[in-house]
Amino acid sequence: MLYESFLLLGVLSVAFVLPYLLIGMIWKTAVPGPLLWLHVFIVLQAYFGWLWKRSGQTLAMQTWKIRLVPTDGGPLTTRQVFLRYSLAWPSLLAGGIGILWALIDRDRQFLHDRLAGTRLIRL
Repeated sequence: MLYESFLLLGVLSVAFVLPYLLIGMIWKTAVPGPLLWLHVFIVLQAYFGWLWKRSGQTLAMQTWKIRLVPTDGGPLTTRQVFLRYSLAWPSLLAGGIGILWALIDRDRQFLHDRLAGTRLIRL
């Protein structure tokens, strides 16, 4: 997750710096906080959703040889990708309880993976 966070700094920099710099310079205003959080949610959803749907891996997951797969063995669905991403937020923001869940899960899977019908495998 730490490695993924470093990569996300670049993604968020591109998605935020130029647009918000231009908004500030042209209209002399700042975007309200809730809109910034919505923008973060959408940008990260696009990043993770596209990569998970395409190959089941982000760049960090490729490095660590981890892949996201559905539990039923078929291809990942858009619904599973969206559900996993949406459930990961509260999983992390609630003190990481969804991550800690893997310590007691019989297959060592995160709570949001259990709920979304996905799992992480080592290649």
